[in-house]
Amino acid sequence: MKELTKAEEQIMQILWKLDEAFVKEIIGKLPNPKPAYNTVSTIVRILEKKGFVAHTAFGKSHRYHPLVKKEDYTKVYMKSFVNNYFSNSFENMVSFFAKEQSISINEMEEIMKIMEKEIQKQKGD
Repeated sequence: MKELTKAEEQIMQILWKLDEAFVKEIIGKLPNPKPAYNTVSTIVRILEKKGFVAHTAFGKSHRYHPLVKKEDYTKVYMKSFVNNYFSNSFENMVSFFAKEQSISINEMEEIMKIMEKEIQKQKGD
């Protein structure tokens, strides 16, 4: 699966939320200043060529819907992110955020609970 550009990901985030949309509806969900209709239409067609979206035709109009689930893209993106920025180490990533104080104590405790459950699950207890 190919990685998305920031503009492509922004469009996909909207399509994942809406489940299906016409270009005008996508534009309505974008922040100001809104890009031109042709710009968004081009990005959506690129996403279609990449296999991320498909469309249903209604005359000259097209309603687009995601072909790739958000969860599936997130898995691929996060693996790439951890590989590129943290030497393929989740430990390095968590350590970075903890040291930068980007993670609150409550969040760290929740992460620890999740990790403890996963450890038990993988051990088969």
